[in-house]
Amino acid sequence: MSDLFQNSTEVDQLLLNAELKQQIEPYMDESVTIVNTNRMPTRVENAFLTSMLEWERAPILPISEWFEPRLDLPAPQKLTELQLSEVLNTVILMLFEKGIVLEYTEHLSDRELYCLIIRDILPSEEKRVLLPGRFMRWQCIDARADEELWLQYYATEEEREDWAELHHAVPPAKLNLPFKRYVPRAS
Repeated sequence: MSDLFQNSTEVDQLLLNAELKQQIEPYMDESVTIVNTNRMPTRVENAFLTSMLEWERAPILPISEWFEPRLDLPAPQKLTELQLSEVLNTVILMLFEKGIVLEYTEHLSDRELYCLIIRDILPSEEKRVLLPGRFMRWQCIDARADEELWLQYYATEEEREDWAELHHAVPPAKLNLPFKRYVPRAS
């Protein structure tokens, strides 16, 4: 009986595979064909095709519109430090629930991070891909534009050594992160 169930599952996967390939046909380009699906088990290929379809069909919306109702935050100047900190912590969790993980936040004060969320993240138009376990990582520092901050706070020793070798210079001193905060992480 377990053989029958196993075969049924395999047949179901093959049927789903055929359906997914038909649905993805209008979107076929080199990004789909670059992955050699012949080496994947059917279940893995189906997950890949489902992910590709979800990406192709996902609407592009400002992140503030990923929420119902639309996420509009109070102006930072209208909030006390305590209020701002509470709203910030709530917003960080709300973003995580929508699949947005904030990275490299601990060089920013609560007010600076809150303003960054209002100014850069919420108005940013992004594909809203609804797949479990899929996260968009929002890096709150640009390692190239803010190279000194990156080196001071986030670069690993190996990255600092590579930078020193490339630039024939001593990197800035490593500093402790000034604003420790809890930010949920994707597994």
